[in-house]
Amino acid sequence: MDQGTNDPAAVVLTIGQRIRYWRERRGMSQETLAGLIGRSTSWLKQAENDRRPADSLSVLLRIADVLQIRNLADLTGVQSMPIRMFAGPGHPALAEVRTAINVSPLLIPHGTVQPLDVIRARLDAAWRTRHTSPDHRTALGKLLPDLLRDTQLAASMYHAADRRRAQALLAEVYGLTQMFVAYQPAQDLLWRVADRALLAAQESEDPLAIACAVWFLAQAHRDTGDYEAARDINQQGMFAIQPHLDDDPTVDLRAMWGALSFELSYTAARLGEAGEAWRHWSEAQRVAEGLPKDYYQPWTSFSRVIMKAHAVTVAVELHQGGESARQAASAESVPIPSQPRRGRHLIEVARAYQLQRDYDAMLGALQLAQQTAPETIKYNGYAKRMAFELVETGPSYLRVPAHHLADQIGLMV
Repeated sequence: MDQGTNDPAAVVLTIGQRIRYWRERRGMSQETLAGLIGRSTSWLKQAENDRRPADSLSVLLRIADVLQIRNLADLTGVQSMPIRMFAGPGHPALAEVRTAINVSPLLIPHGTVQPLDVIRARLDAAWRTRHTSPDHRTALGKLLPDLLRDTQLAASMYHAADRRRAQALLAEVYGLTQMFVAYQPAQDLLWRVADRALLAAQESEDPLAIACAVWFLAQAHRDTGDYEAARDINQQGMFAIQPHLDDDPTVDLRAMWGALSFELSYTAARLGEAGEAWRHWSEAQRVAEGLPKDYYQPWTSFSRVIMKAHAVTVAVELHQGGESARQAASAESVPIPSQPRRGRHLIEVARAYQLQRDYDAMLGALQLAQQTAPETIKYNGYAKRMAFELVETGPSYLRVPAHHLADQIGLMV
């Protein structure tokens, strides 16, 4: 594999060599990976040495899930596999949102600038729509183009303190836009809005806006597998806002500290660092317990109620089968007030049951996620992989309902 590069995309490699590359990149032993995918160590050794075929789609999907590989082509080396089936289709409103994002801040036309209080009210309404709509991408797709254009115009036209306030609003609008763009075939847009959000937040000089932009940017890095960069930007953001916590911080700023603490936990879990993951989760839990009981932050969902859901995610990412099942059993009915966030939590619950090979419970959690937030499960790669697994290799008595679920989420099987 050392043909002048460590990038598997730059050389012609077999599937077995690609599996070994990603396993080693994740710092995982053959014994660990084999156990997590339900195979023997000898099977994996033979697969990595190309003495045994490992091109079954169901096996590749499980390997991709364990190794946190989003694009199946990274394992197959070809684009002929049904990758889009798992990456998610582009939303019909994506093109219009893209057009609004791509307007250069230097070329924004002059026009009637809306009062900042009006933009603030529109943005608050957009967040409420995002959390209360089962088809939240469709709802946001109708709001974002005009909201982006109007906030970009305000940020370019206002001056002094009003300009800083407009920049803070713009950073928040970009964060909301990232939630629309995420998990769609639009990686270029995701990075554009994440970078612009941090730039606008820095221009605003608002610690809350900076913390929020850091939270979104760290997610972008982590979701593309760049865990060290995710951790670095996360820690830098916490360092920047820590002095403001020494005064009399607002509830929102305290909650952002908790949200960033959990992001460190999530990243550590992805890296397999169990001690660090649970240590940072405990810090986030400490912050959550100090928040008002009914508080729910719209940008990050950080709150008291979200911590049980976060515990499920940490256990699942660490592949702690027993712990994840225990956490899932106690958290499946957590009353998360956001429909898309609850839908995502139910997908994590399904992943916990997948680790235990409890296919009945896995299907039940996925069905509940579909009922709760159809546009969350439709764009979630984990959910699609689990649905495919149930259709292809699940118990025969679950095939009919699994096929029905697959049809509902747009999975062509």
